[in-house]
Amino acid sequence: MDILVFVGVLIVVIGGIGFLIAAFRTSILWGLACLIISPVSIIYLILHWSEAKNPFFLQLAGLAIILIAGSMGASMPMQ
Repeated sequence: MDILVFVGVLIVVIGGIGFLIAAFRTSILWGLACLIISPVSIIYLILHWSEAKNPFFLQLAGLAIILIAGSMGASMPMQ
């Protein structure tokens, strides 16, 4: 289970870096705002969906892997 959680976290981090790259490609101000002020990322995602959708979905996939690994670990008996 630990390896699956690690893979999920790695995918989320890669998606986050991809999101920041997309924001910086749009404008240095968008990139800095997304890096420093978290709620701006949601605004960027909505306004620049075509550039940000792939990293966003990659982050969602990583989150799904983490949740699946967590639910599998919760259902296993303690050893």
